[in-house]
Amino acid sequence: MTTPQVVRTREALVSQTFLQLADTLVADFDIIDLLTMLADRCVELVDADAAGILLADSNGKLRVMAASSEQARLLELFQLQNEEGPCLDAHASGERVTCTDLRIAPDQWPRFTPYAVSAGFTSVYALPLRLRDAIIGALNLFRAEAGPMPEADVRLAQALADVASVAILHDQATREIKIRDGQLQHALDSRIIIEQAKGVLAERSQIDMPTAFNRLRAYARSHNVQLTAVAEDVVAGKIAADAWR
Repeated sequence: MTTPQVVRTREALVSQTFLQLADTLVADFDIIDLLTMLADRCVELVDADAAGILLADSNGKLRVMAASSEQARLLELFQLQNEEGPCLDAHASGERVTCTDLRIAPDQWPRFTPYAVSAGFTSVYALPLRLRDAIIGALNLFRAEAGPMPEADVRLAQALADVASVAILHDQATREIKIRDGQLQHALDSRIIIEQAKGVLAERSQIDMPTAFNRLRAYARSHNVQLTAVAEDVVAGKIAADAWR
């Protein structure tokens, strides 16, 4: 029988886990560390004996990212190597995939099922890591006992997976924004140095600004260097005056 103290402890751990996941939305974080924490907490919080997480790379290829035990890691690797298993199905469909007794459903995954049973697991729940239409991986929950997992546990595990998905996709979007911002800032900085070089060249050669710009571009093309690099050299006085004739 579950005591009030056990319930309070579990509720505290659930709250702590969600807070840790939420913290990743405002701070840099390590995805592997995040997913390892998620796998470990799933074993602590729900009726599962082991957990593993697969995440898709930029090419859509699934990779093992975290596991609560070496057995779970090997089970995930086995799925990938044999291109068969509940985690792959959950990622492909974006839906929960379950088998409450692997011993009586050998045809569902002909290679994975006997391997999982031999490892001591008789039931499995695979939950997608998803945000709306984006499915980025899957969480596998392995159980030694046959039979259904309490629905409240399944919903909790899916909620944790969903929050982790939000964190990962938010981090990805932030990194892409930083890259775009960096590219934009580089373009802005380049524009400034080019304008300076146009002024220097126009003054030196007594030409107008459009002509100066055309000469900068022509020099860059003929010497196979970037326009910004040419502009920097002009401003620094590294290009001889007769180079423009």
